[in-house]
Amino acid sequence: MPHTYQFPRAALTVDIVIFALDEEDLKVMLIQRDIEPFAGRWALPGGFVRVAETLEEAARRALEEETGLENIFLEQLYTFGDVRRDPRERVVTVAYFALVNLVGHQVWATTDARNAAWFATGDLPTLAFDHKHVFATALARLRAKVRYQPIGFELLPRKFALRELQHLYEVVLDRELDKRNFRKKILSMDILVELNEIEKDVAHRAARLYGFDEKKYDRKTRRGFNFEL
Repeated sequence: MPHTYQFPRAALTVDIVIFALDEEDLKVMLIQRDIEPFAGRWALPGGFVRVAETLEEAARRALEEETGLENIFLEQLYTFGDVRRDPRERVVTVAYFALVNLVGHQVWATTDARNAAWFATGDLPTLAFDHKHVFATALARLRAKVRYQPIGFELLPRKFALRELQHLYEVVLDRELDKRNFRKKILSMDILVELNEIEKDVAHRAARLYGFDEKKYDRKTRRGFNFEL
């Protein structure tokens, strides 16, 4: 016999703030809505959670359906429940933030999205719903977290120059870092692998390439390793 709930139930959605890095800016992925409410307005990718799926399953499905992205770093961010955040009905959303390396990941708009595009985080259009607030919360979390965990490596190619690594931190933290101090600090952590390769097809002097040793980082973390930059 089906159970009857005493109180009305709010709808549940997921929204995803997807960050990426290029040579100049930190980017965020937005989709242009093709349906009401806010048809034509830019918004974060997301959608309603199905009864038979977990929150993370819903977030990964929404990512693939609306942008074509899959198998990328994804972490739960915060729950947003303002009673007026969605004009259709009472909707609570669980937000996630994702990190992706632009190389090898193409995006396209599907389902209820008219378009999908990358925007510089400092130059966003007017966003639908409360997505401006969701985005700001995700950016603050990213800036805090890259200081004590090496999640920033998710934004880089598998092989990178130290210059690219420093650029990542400067863009995310929105400030310049001293080149000598940064390199001394990051190399002293002993979590990078110096590769027997240099950059190719670059206009400047080719630099040595490095990789991130995740297994070594995990071992150090279990022993009490401090990544703080």
